[in-house]
Amino acid sequence: VQLQASGGGLVQAGGSLRLSCAASGRTFTKDRMGWFRLAPGKEREFVAGLVWRMTFYADSVKGRFTISRDDAKDTVSLQMNSLKPEDTALYYCAARCGPSWQPDTCDYWGQGTLVTVSS
Repeated sequence: VQLQASGGGLVQAGGSLRLSCAASGRTFTKDRMGWFRLAPGKEREFVAGLVWRMTFYADSVKGRFTISRDDAKDTVSLQMNSLKPEDTALYYCAARCGPSWQPDTCDYWGQGTLVTVSS
């Protein structure tokens, strides 16, 4: 089972990026899938999650980020708009997470993709 994250990069404040996470080895259609991030000096934190068609967001990204799933491609995407310097972090996708969306409740992790937002 593998989760492959992509789409990170360098963007100016106010800009947009779209992250994608492709699953292989099994499908996660019925599972909670989410995005987390790890910023320098901080702990890994929940960003956005999705199960069936229900979505969940951290307060810090509500109204700016949108998580979505393409079942046919077994991918989960994170559209990030109005990016801020404080969004700079290593972003990870995860699957089979618990309802609390705590990082230690997720069974599968992709590698991180770096998002850098310049001011």
